[in-house]
Amino acid sequence: MSLELFDTHCHVHEMVRRTTPVYDKWHEDDEKRLKADEPKRTPETILAAAREAGVHRILCVGTTLADSELALEFAAEHENMWVSIGIHPHEAHDHLSAATKRRFARLLEDGPIDGKAVAIGECGLDFFYEHSPRESQIELLKFQIELALEYDLPLSFHVREAFDDFWPIFESYRGANMRGVLHSYTDNMANLERAVKHGLYFGVNGIATFVKSEEQRVIYRTIPQQLLLLETDAPFLTPVPFRGTMCEPRHVRVTAEFLADLRGENLEDLAVVTTANARALLKV
Repeated sequence: MSLELFDTHCHVHEMVRRTTPVYDKWHEDDEKRLKADEPKRTPETILAAAREAGVHRILCVGTTLADSELALEFAAEHENMWVSIGIHPHEAHDHLSAATKRRFARLLEDGPIDGKAVAIGECGLDFFYEHSPRESQIELLKFQIELALEYDLPLSFHVREAFDDFWPIFESYRGANMRGVLHSYTDNMANLERAVKHGLYFGVNGIATFVKSEEQRVIYRTIPQQLLLLETDAPFLTPVPFRGTMCEPRHVRVTAEFLADLRGENLEDLAVVTTANARALLKV
C-alpha cells in the first residue's frame, strides 16, 4: 500500500555534527555495525528508508540555539523537510541571556532559509528531570510563545509532570492566535480534554506501541482524528517490534499501523488525515 506519511518530530539532523548528546545516540552503534559488516548509517540512508516506507515529509526539531541553526542548514539541503527552531526546557539555563535570545530570534528576523523554519519548539516545561531550574524553563517558554505569536508560527510543546504550571501560562495568552502540538503525548484524559478545547494537536510516537497502561491505550483511541499527528522523536522511542534498534523516521509507518489497528481505522485514511493535519498546522 502506498502511503503519504509525515514525521512531525525527529532529530535526524543531529547525525551531522555534535551540537547536543543526541549526536552520540545516533552514532552509538557505528562500531557494532562496522564489525558486523553492516552498511554505515548516514542521513542519506535514513531518508531513503523513510521514503521507501512512505514517509515523504519530515520536521526536524531543534533543542538549542546551535542545534536549531544546524537543523536549518540540514533542511536547506533536502526537499520536503522543514524545521521547528526551539530551546528545550532541559537547555533553558544556558539560553537566558539577552544576547542568546537575540541570536535565536534572528533565525527568524533574518528570514528562514527558503521558508524552512515553520514552527517554534520543542519548548515547554519538564519537572520530571528538572535539568534546568523551573523559573528558567518558564522564562524560556514564555519567550518562545511570544516569538511564535509575533511570527504567526505554531509551537511544539514538551510538557512532562508540569501541566499544572503549563496551563496557566498557556491560557494567559487567551485570545491570541496560538496553535501547536503536545509532542509525545502520554498524559491523562483530563489534560487531553483541556487540550482539545484549545484546539491543540497531539503528537503520537512509538511509545504507543509499548505502553502497558490500559488508560493510555484509551487515550490514544480517544484523540480526535482531526487533532492527531504522527512522529518518531528519532533516534529515540523505537516502536515495537523494533525495540533495541535505532529509531528512524521510517518507523512512523509502524506507529501508524499500530494506531489504525488500535483505533479501528483504515490505515490509508489515517495516513491521509494525519498528513493533512500536519500540513495545515505547519502551513507547508
